[in-house]
Amino acid sequence: MAKRFPLLPKHPERICWGCDRYCPAESLACGNGADRTMHPMEMFGDDWYESGGWVSTCLNQWLLSRI
Repeated sequence: MAKRFPLLPKHPERICWGCDRYCPAESLACGNGADRTMHPMEMFGDDWYESGGWVSTCLNQWLLSRI
């Protein structure tokens, strides 16, 4: 099962968001490239999950974690 994806991390610039490992930006273990993958919040702003149907996806993930 995949790790839960944080909606609003405090310091998204410190982590690579390209896979479920969430490696530190300085030591990429998965080999997905030379640069880290940015969190959607860094690209689209704090309300990134409110567009494109992410609200229902995130809500479903949260509800399933409560079972």
